[in-house]
Amino acid sequence: MSGKLIAIGDVHGCAHELEDLLDKLSPGKHDRVLLLGDLINRGPESHRVVKIARENGFRSIMGNHEHRLITYREHRDPSILKSYDYETLQQLHLEDWDYLRHMEAFYETEDSEFVCVHGGFRPGQPWRTQSISTVCKTKWISPEDIPPAQRRGNNSIHWSELWEGPATVVYGHTPNPEVRYAPHALCIDTSCAYGGFLTACILPDMEIVQVKARKVYA
Repeated sequence: MSGKLIAIGDVHGCAHELEDLLDKLSPGKHDRVLLLGDLINRGPESHRVVKIARENGFRSIMGNHEHRLITYREHRDPSILKSYDYETLQQLHLEDWDYLRHMEAFYETEDSEFVCVHGGFRPGQPWRTQSISTVCKTKWISPEDIPPAQRRGNNSIHWSELWEGPATVVYGHTPNPEVRYAPHALCIDTSCAYGGFLTACILPDMEIVQVKARKVYA
């Protein structure tokens, strides 16, 4: 498929920053934009972020924030909700919910060189068969789940340090002040809602494009 794949990290309701980044990127006719989940919450405009995504035909990976609200809609268990979920529940339209329900667990490029996911993959398990609830939440791996040869005392290890490829994983979910690189993975959640940056990674060249958050939202 011609064109570039533009992966965008956690937007978290920061619609102005998403528009700023898209203006800076100026995607071409054959480019594909892929949002890495957590479009909603923390920032002020969850509905408008989802509206931008669906009206432009952008594909999205499911984040843990979307997964939690979809689970709530299905089971009506308020105990799973966070304080900031309530404003988002009021904002979202029926069209938004339909878009969220069709979010993907992960995206693999045609040549299998790159995989995009929100959270990460558990070690020692075939990554393509891991559940959406797992891959949208995975972050730290506890010592009992780490192969003995890779354990570091009693401390947990970030999943990306255990990922051995061959595909390079582009992910979000773990907020950092700057892009986080591992041997076969990079995190582009650069804390936009906390006043950091909204980051895009253009594949296959792995070019990084960023815009600064307009303010601190969370």
